Amino acid sequence: MASGRIIIDLERCKGCDICREACPQDVIEFAEQLNSKGYRPAILVDPHHECTGCALCAVVCPDGCITVYRDIPQKPARPLAALMREEVTVHV
Repeated sequence: MASGRIIIDLERCKGCDICREACPQDVIEFAEQLNSKGYRPAILVDPHHECTGCALCAVVCPDGCITVYRDIPQKPARPLAALMREEVTVHV
């Protein structure tokens, strides 16, 4: 399963609650302190790394202040021998 994390621009966030409502993993909460504009911005609270990087929060954010980073597990590389199994005959 993919894992992810988000970065929220705390100074641009107005604490509208739309991202928190959209998050299927329920890992977005609100900061206790106010930002310079007087809003309580959204923050990622994910001690168990449940964020999947689905990006729903970023899609619904009206101020575009959420950046999503997603780690996708890599498939193991195929050995070179497996890539060279095809037999080719060249007629001259």
